[in-house]
Amino acid sequence: MHKTLLLSFLLLAAMATQAQRNRKVKVTTDYGTMVIRLYDQTPKHRDNFIRLVKQHFYDSLLFHRVIKQFMVQGGDPLSKNAAAGALLGEGSVGYTVPAEFQLDLFHKKGVLAAARDNNPAKASDGCQFYIVQGKKFTDGQLDTLEQTRLGGRKIPVDQREVYKTIGGAPHLDQNYTVFGEVISGLPVVDSIAAVKTDKNNRPLQDVRMKIRLKKKFLFF
Repeated sequence: MHKTLLLSFLLLAAMATQAQRNRKVKVTTDYGTMVIRLYDQTPKHRDNFIRLVKQHFYDSLLFHRVIKQFMVQGGDPLSKNAAAGALLGEGSVGYTVPAEFQLDLFHKKGVLAAARDNNPAKASDGCQFYIVQGKKFTDGQLDTLEQTRLGGRKIPVDQREVYKTIGGAPHLDQNYTVFGEVISGLPVVDSIAAVKTDKNNRPLQDVRMKIRLKKKFLFF
């Protein structure tokens, strides 16, 4: 009996450890490497992203849409072999992921979020994502956003402080699912956001990515 309980405990511990290992991914780019932690509060997005990473789906794809002081976007499968100057952003894996909005997950600088079209359910694209660079805001600017872009929704006090000191893109909150954040290599986002782009916000020089699961043997 004791042996059975011990075996069950070890099995559960091993499964938990494996799940924890899968919560971080390493994003290698032409401008350096970032480590991103995926949030457990958004399990559908987390698991979908992990599945695509395991398939090496993102290898050699581009950050195809870059807007300084806003975000860098990638994950379009059509970008892998795209001709120079081609308009990108329409590629897909053929499915969406249901929105997973959480009040405590917001668009501060460095978060990973899912791109989407204008579907009424605000479901996320199955593969395209963006990482926020954003900018810093004043209280007055945040007040104006609340009354206009946010339709009267109040930004929590603690999140206002982040937007004033670290920065981000508060007008996207509760409209696009945030499902992770950069925990190492944040300057890489600034470097990518600074590249020269064409009229469609595509970098003039391709910025490619490779994404891998980052695993540890013992602790997360």
